[in-house]
Amino acid sequence: MKNFGYTSVRDAGEAVRLAGRTPGAAFVAGGTDLLNLMKDGVTRPEHLIDVNRLDLARITENATGLRIGGLARMRGVSEHQAVTRGWPVISEALLASASPQVRNMASIGGNLLQRTRCGYFRDSASPCNKRVPGSGCPALEGWSRGHAVLGGSDACIAVHASDLAVALTALEAVLTVRGQAGERKIPIGDFYRRPGTTPHVENALRPGELITAVEVPRSQAARKSKYLKLRDRATFEFAVVSVAVAIDLRGRSVRDVRLAFGGIGTVPWRSREAENELRGRELSAETVARAGKALVRDAKPRHDNEFKVELVQRALAEVLEGLR
Repeated sequence: MKNFGYTSVRDAGEAVRLAGRTPGAAFVAGGTDLLNLMKDGVTRPEHLIDVNRLDLARITENATGLRIGGLARMRGVSEHQAVTRGWPVISEALLASASPQVRNMASIGGNLLQRTRCGYFRDSASPCNKRVPGSGCPALEGWSRGHAVLGGSDACIAVHASDLAVALTALEAVLTVRGQAGERKIPIGDFYRRPGTTPHVENALRPGELITAVEVPRSQAARKSKYLKLRDRATFEFAVVSVAVAIDLRGRSVRDVRLAFGGIGTVPWRSREAENELRGRELSAETVARAGKALVRDAKPRHDNEFKVELVQRALAEVLEGLR
């Protein structure tokens, strides 16, 4: 591991000013992903800015929704009564993530910024367009079981890793970020970037910006929400396929619904096409089947991951059946 500088800060303004004037700086909170990337030689920050002492860990509820501080820990959010009561999909997604030890340490902001688990990206000896732009993508012709079937490009098909990001996409959350120019808000649907020709540009953060909070609107659909994660083992494993559903039902009629998926897309994948097949209709097996078909209509699977096309449709049907 290369040498790096370290500074612990007490104020968010100080944190972003330091990041802005320090080339190669990176924020660190729980460090559960960043430190592994550093050990593997995948990322080499020149300076770490420890933000753990900032007052950004509060979880508050008001008439319009939920506000989660960027430094709130995964465990604290998953167990918070306001979250489990009004936004259960968040709690379920967090409890399906990582291990209890990691959830005790990992911050919400860090979880949303975790890097892909693509083996080629994590192996510093392999070419990877995310890590070294223009070096190539071995997954295109190599082992691709864990890769995306939606949102990929000729430069990258790496799947997005965060369970929480999938849940927040279904809830239409908004991220608050702070940089040297001040504070701004980014809808989560605009935050993550598909790879296109620039897979190394993964999100809408500007250099030196820090996620300070996540705001989640209150809704009937959010109260009746659910997360299902299918994985190769029961714990401490990333999604093969995951489904987040927020739905407002009147009897069996769908008044409103929002669907997001993990394990299948290069970003947390929202399918408005599938939603449109459900909204305003009775939640029947036939309607659900049409929604599943709409979801995967543009899928581009490879030999190793073509099973995901069928699996995600079955997962969606299982979640919706459980919410009827």
